Amino acid sequence: MKTALQTALAGQPNAAMRPVNLAEYRGATTAARFADPLAELVAMLTGCAVCDLGFRARISLTGSDRVRWLNGMVTNNIRDLAPDHGVYAFLLNPQGRILGDIYAYNRGETLIVDTDRSQIEKILATFDHYIIMDDVEVNNLSEQLTAIGITGPRARAVLTAAGIAIPATQPLQIFTSQCSCQCDCLECAVVRSEDALHENYEIWIAPKEVGKLWQALLAAGATPVGSEALEMRRVVAGVPLYGVDIRERDLPQETEQARALNFIKGCYIGQEIVERIRSRGSVHRSFTGFVSRTPGLIARGAKVFLAGKDVGEITSAISLHQPDTDWTVALGYIRREYAAAPGRAPDEVIIAGAQAQVVQLPMRDAPYLRGLEGAVAEVGTPAAS
Repeated sequence: MKTALQTALAGQPNAAMRPVNLAEYRGATTAARFADPLAELVAMLTGCAVCDLGFRARISLTGSDRVRWLNGMVTNNIRDLAPDHGVYAFLLNPQGRILGDIYAYNRGETLIVDTDRSQIEKILATFDHYIIMDDVEVNNLSEQLTAIGITGPRARAVLTAAGIAIPATQPLQIFTSQCSCQCDCLECAVVRSEDALHENYEIWIAPKEVGKLWQALLAAGATPVGSEALEMRRVVAGVPLYGVDIRERDLPQETEQARALNFIKGCYIGQEIVERIRSRGSVHRSFTGFVSRTPGLIARGAKVFLAGKDVGEITSAISLHQPDTDWTVALGYIRREYAAAPGRAPDEVIIAGAQAQVVQLPMRDAPYLRGLEGAVAEVGTPAAS
């Protein structure tokens, strides 16, 4: 098995990182936790957390045909993308199955494709296969750029305290900030993330500067969090992960990621299947959330049953331990007629012998989130450095 490379931050020789342990996450080795993951989750939901996004990878596309070519490769509209703005999109095969997911940003003379390191080789190979007579040059920037994430309702305040000015922005807008933080870098590329829970940001930076930036953000009040807490927040936010919740066998409309699709942009690989699904009404399955008061039983791969009938499967699951009740929160697919809908009482289903409810995504203000701070009080709050 191929060993995942360490992120630039995890490989720092100084004390920029003091994780409890390292682990592979989304194609790279990074910090798994700094303290209790539940306490780190609370920091992300109620304060401000800083996280290593070195498991992300970036590809630059240059050349006179770059916009037309990428527009014909992915499911979203690249042709009309405004400068310094981005979109989320799928890369499909001719049968309409999902080969990968990306963010694409218009940086003027360059398009930047952002994806997980676990997908980078497959996406580069697909790009290479489809560049024939096109004036498009592909450059893997994975070793030239890394990223730090700032997440939580106090993210903007912490960035300001660290000397990184944040203008008024829209989700997936990228800007250059003249940085006066302790890392002494001349400028940082900052992206406002697409997030259903809070206003969050990514800072793209050269690997040699990442340790100093990390320390500056800790000094400004951010709590360090690892991949275990990131995974918990991802599930709570209802964000599917390619390779886990989204597989090559899945069709775009099954994933409920309408943000990835544009129906007026023109032709692209797999478009015929996507358009056929839209014109005929729907798919048979829908991506959704599940919650249960029975901890420890529900796991990835478990089947979902309703009235004794197999109606779905679990793709991700986490446990949230609280003083009064332990919860399991999960993501997965269910037959469309049983999916949660506004104004409709959630269906009761059975998963791995446990009762569960089908819930809408994202899971805002859910009961299993309200008791988290009490749970953290029992285990202690993570240190900020």
